[in-house]
Amino acid sequence: MKLIAVTIMRRTIYALLLCCLLPLLPASCGEPVYVDEGEVALTFSQDTLSFDTLFTTVGSATRTLTVYNRTSHDVRLSSVTLLKGRESRFRLNVDGDTALVARNVELLAGDSLFVFVQVNISPNDQTAPFVEEDAILFGNGQRLPLTAWGRNAVYHHVPEGAPYSVVDCDGWDHTRPHVILGTAAILDGSTLTLQAGDEVYFYNDALLAVDTNASLVAVGTAEQPVLFSSLRHDGWYSFLPGQWQCLWFTSGSTGNRLDHAVVENGTGGLRVYPNASLTVTNTVIRNMSDAALVGQGGTIEGRNLLVYDCLTSLTVLRGGSYAFEGCTFADYWRYNARRLESVVLTNYLLNADGSVREAADLLQADFTDCIIYGSYAAEVLVSGIEGYALNSRFTHCLVKGGEWDEDPMFVDVEEDDYHLQEDSPAQGIGYQFEDED
Repeated sequence: MKLIAVTIMRRTIYALLLCCLLPLLPASCGEPVYVDEGEVALTFSQDTLSFDTLFTTVGSATRTLTVYNRTSHDVRLSSVTLLKGRESRFRLNVDGDTALVARNVELLAGDSLFVFVQVNISPNDQTAPFVEEDAILFGNGQRLPLTAWGRNAVYHHVPEGAPYSVVDCDGWDHTRPHVILGTAAILDGSTLTLQAGDEVYFYNDALLAVDTNASLVAVGTAEQPVLFSSLRHDGWYSFLPGQWQCLWFTSGSTGNRLDHAVVENGTGGLRVYPNASLTVTNTVIRNMSDAALVGQGGTIEGRNLLVYDCLTSLTVLRGGSYAFEGCTFADYWRYNARRLESVVLTNYLLNADGSVREAADLLQADFTDCIIYGSYAAEVLVSGIEGYALNSRFTHCLVKGGEWDEDPMFVDVEEDDYHLQEDSPAQGIGYQFEDED
């Protein structure tokens, strides 16, 4: 009995000691103890959060800021908000909190949090790019600048219930970029003339169609090419393929001409259909999720073209008449497996089940002083069916898998630099860079 009494007494003493010592234990054994937020200096993943040029009324991609508490103290920020408050064109998401003011944001010692930022810029009457500025304010008094360059534009919206918007060729504004949403059409009998420095941007799945007896004439310069590109250019969108559809030269559209142009980041680049004609010179076509240049029974004359980086193929010619001189076709598509050779010449079109859907004579497919190279063992495919012409000719062309097959020695395909090294065997042929003059 005496032993039991002593044991009970010892346990009681231990319990009393524990109760007395609990308040003295380190804070890490219980709830965090926050220091005054003014005593903690935060660090950031960048000094300024900047957005590339954005069009008014079109939201940006989301940019991410990482906020670090590299001190040994836990802190609770009373607020994270924007300097301009409700008047700001920026919007924040602070670790999931999308309120105008995020309050009581906990940031433990050695921890970090994410702040996601978007911006939407209001239109004004400026024709030149302008800057929108603000700052993220933290409860401890620190701030991080925000900047976004904005541009006003002319928007082509498809009217409700209509299949397309009609391009006002005579009233085209050359002082601002144009943004096409949906399908815009150059109607029968009209000619849209674009000049050096004009820019046409396309929203998701948008396209520009040239109607029967209509024309698109875009003539730029080496210093100021006419640009056909994706609307989104911030962050990784600047080189993302498949963001819009194509320039669609419908059957019977004639007199079409592109000179010193850039066509990029779309699905199909240029599409030339039966009895349509296109002359394209001194032009770059790149970053397409399908073929960059497709002739479907049309007529194309191409000189001094640089066509590169497409998923399906660079050039697919099915029937029609085509001639290319001094062009470089280079496909080192790096994102996933390519589907076809760089240049495909054929006189038929297949259905999904492999049956022939339609056939047409490939009357002419001439390539002169061209480079056709890429990551395939052979970069030209000629395939036809009997009963239809299949005429192709390669004159003084360096072709991967062809009679003249040598490494053209591009400067750096990883950086999309298709200049030729000084000792390249292809000197004097292919695309000639005018920036060297």
